[in-house]
Amino acid sequence: MASQRGKRKLEVPHAPPRKPRILRAACGCLAADQFALLCKYFLEWAEVKAVITRAARKFVKATDIPNTVPVYTDEYEWFIWKRLGEPVLHIDLANWAEILVISPLSAETLSEIVAGFSDNLLTCIDSIVRAWDYSKPMFVATSMNTLMWKNPFSEWHCIAIDDLGINLVPPPSGQHNAAEMADPPLIYSTVRLSYDSKMKKGQGAV
Repeated sequence: MASQRGKRKLEVPHAPPRKPRILRAACGCLAADQFALLCKYFLEWAEVKAVITRAARKFVKATDIPNTVPVYTDEYEWFIWKRLGEPVLHIDLANWAEILVISPLSAETLSEIVAGFSDNLLTCIDSIVRAWDYSKPMFVATSMNTLMWKNPFSEWHCIAIDDLGINLVPPPSGQHNAAEMADPPLIYSTVRLSYDSKMKKGQGAV
């Protein structure tokens, strides 16, 4: 047998871990002005695509969103699809994403998710929310003032989305006149910690 002395062990370089794929969405409320900032937080860690409802465009500055983030609006659903057999945008986005983060989530869209209907790319019956695989995580960060947040309908709707397995990031308390959303760093850290915890559990089970 030939001597193994002097032979170097072949080392196979480890491929860098793949970034998680996150679909970011914004509804039409004042807190949507923080949408671009939150996209930047997630870009430090994940691949990001964005969906902005028609109402949200009043508050989101498209020029502030990083160029590496593809942005889709309601019109894309019909512009892209031409005939039977071609890809359908809301299906492709729901399949692409590993995590869906809706922030801000308005009271109106919250109620529409619970009721199962709406009129935009994000929440309509043939939409991302309805096409979502609920074995994958979904996070929502509501934007409501304290009076709206304490309304019995809001409590009922939050119980309903909890039953669906949707993760809620509640608004800060104490602001009666301003519709506020949780701070972007809190939303980002909540999503990332949840994902990292799930990944560690998965590795431990192997």
